[in-house]
Amino acid sequence: MKPLVLVGFMCAGKTTVGRLCAQRLGVPFIDTDDEIERLHAPIEELFATRGEPEFRRLEREVVDAALRSGGVIALGGGAFAQPGAADEILARGRVAWLRVGAERVLERAGDRVRPLLGADPTRERVTELLLGREPLYARAHIVLDADGDPLALAERLAVWYAGAAR
Repeated sequence: MKPLVLVGFMCAGKTTVGRLCAQRLGVPFIDTDDEIERLHAPIEELFATRGEPEFRRLEREVVDAALRSGGVIALGGGAFAQPGAADEILARGRVAWLRVGAERVLERAGDRVRPLLGADPTRERVTELLLGREPLYARAHIVLDADGDPLALAERLAVWYAGAAR
């Protein structure tokens, strides 16, 4: 069975919904950002010390391993947007885009530092990144509004996946 892969912008709820969905389906859950940090270093540190190209190389390795493992996979916000990544992930998994708007990203981000947004993210920067990634995210097999209740969203996703995985 192909893995269920959650894509979308940072703060879309991929980890929260992914965990709940994996529990509902009785399959393993992998958050690729958590896995990168477990294997290498905090993401912010990787960006600062090794740069984005090296971070993306490490990310690609982790995503590839996660796709081989199966289950439910939550990708980092930029993983699906890297050259060639969308095609490969779409071929190897069932992809769901958790769509979120710029205002919700800013609400959810709080004071957490995000390497591509910095310590004080602006609506303009979030919108710029969103607009650049949305055409790729839109290639997902299903698009879900991520503003609702995470449990209800996970339930809806699990039902869809169970039917789509046949």
